[in-house]
Amino acid sequence: MTVTVERGGRVARGHHGAATRPRRPRTSYALFLLPGFIAFLVVVVVPFLMNTGVSFTDWQGVGSPTWSGLANYRELMDDSEFWASFRHSLFMVVAMAVVPTALGLVLAAALFDFVAQHFGTRTAAVLRACFYLPQVLPIAVAGIVWSWILAPDNGSLNELLKAVGLGSWQQDWLGDPDLALYSVMGVMVWVQIGFPLVVFMAGLQRVDPQLYEAAELDGAGWWRRFWHITLPQIRPEISVVLLWCTIAALKVFGAVYVLTKGGPGGATDVPSYFSFTTFFEKTQVGYGAAISTVLTVIILALALIGLRFQTRAEDAEEGVRV
Repeated sequence: MTVTVERGGRVARGHHGAATRPRRPRTSYALFLLPGFIAFLVVVVVPFLMNTGVSFTDWQGVGSPTWSGLANYRELMDDSEFWASFRHSLFMVVAMAVVPTALGLVLAAALFDFVAQHFGTRTAAVLRACFYLPQVLPIAVAGIVWSWILAPDNGSLNELLKAVGLGSWQQDWLGDPDLALYSVMGVMVWVQIGFPLVVFMAGLQRVDPQLYEAAELDGAGWWRRFWHITLPQIRPEISVVLLWCTIAALKVFGAVYVLTKGGPGGATDVPSYFSFTTFFEKTQVGYGAAISTVLTVIILALALIGLRFQTRAEDAEEGVRV
């Protein structure tokens, strides 16, 4: 006896008396993906293709663009300002990916292993929220506050140094070409550290507590448990955080715009801000589009490579488990 569904909605039963539901056509699931796919086309794909097309032209933003082929890209390869801005992005990767990931790991382990056990999970949650607060603040607000703190005249940092007898350390933190980039990096560490912390604390909750108990019985200290148990167990979270934060560092714009506007003398210029000034201030629209196109391709390639390595690592781990 076979299972059938009659037109009236009744479900027939088979030999074993089990009721079955009619199978939903696979095409019906595509309808749920259609709105997101259309939004992706309109917001991402179409503007990127239009920007790429503009990058092959010589255009001032008004009138008709003139086709120039690869002229903008050839000029870009010889542009020292672009390569300087790209080197600054590498510093931003350190400030927004490497340092926050390292500090986030240690802080997450400390909150999870020490604070939560000795002061309660509520205290650990409050401290976690405090670290994550800079992520919630609009970057414009955070930038303005930090510009007040780092101001050369009556800035909070210089006033604090003066109050504790370190007046000789007072600096023009955002106006000195030798210090401006490091000052922006310090602000970005403060902004970014909450994201890795939250992700790592979530990852620590899935680690089997018996592993820590066994290691502790064997005489392993906190650092050895952290190195041999915590790090290997949350490796997927570390990969995601590093990839996500690196992409954020390569396309950072708001902090540079609010704090320094790429100055002084281009000391804090980054590709996204360099593209912005070239596009809107210098009205070299085709050249600015070429800069943003190159940056987009670099970010996309980095994301694909990172996802590929992560997939291989997960497949290898599953193979070991089997």
